[in-house]
Amino acid sequence: MTTKASESAIFLDRDGTLNVDVGYLDAVERLELIPGAVEAVRMFNRLNKKVIVVSNQSGVARGYFDEDRVREIHAALAQKFARAGAAIDAFYYCPHHPTFGKPPYLQDCDCRKPRPGMFVKAAREHNIDLTRSFMIGDKYSDVEAGKRLQMTSILVLTGSGKKHVQRYKDDPTRIQPDIIVKDVWEAAQYIATYESATPDEG
Repeated sequence: MTTKASESAIFLDRDGTLNVDVGYLDAVERLELIPGAVEAVRMFNRLNKKVIVVSNQSGVARGYFDEDRVREIHAALAQKFARAGAAIDAFYYCPHHPTFGKPPYLQDCDCRKPRPGMFVKAAREHNIDLTRSFMIGDKYSDVEAGKRLQMTSILVLTGSGKKHVQRYKDDPTRIQPDIIVKDVWEAAQYIATYESATPDEG
């Protein structure tokens, strides 16, 4: 018997959304949180949402760092949030790139955003209803990933957000965000307001 997915989640891009985008983040020492990120995750926790980080990490494919380094940085990021009373439930990342690197990382995979692989895996492992969930990121690939899976997609203007808005906002070929906000904290406030106005169907 199949159990219907019941949890809703907040999917978050990493670099440029939760932490400062320093290029290819290759060391814990370079990890710096974006102001308001901790408060945002605390808000998601209070809303009883799963908090899932989904990140393209092609630096692995490019040979800048290995997967152990990615996991080390994720552990440090989770610890930073935990120390401030904010919980991240899981991290998913794509180490591949379709044109750079060497096998097994040189591949046109299904997990690199905007493709659905990471989200589908997270939904399966955490009993998440994607149609009741949110995607927050600073790139249009984040927006597109969320919209393809019927999530509410929010573009933040931190990281690459401002550049992407200028480049793609008036492009009719691009899937557009449901809302554009200043940063992840403003996204959290929007979601809290949205949730309070939406009847609970669970």
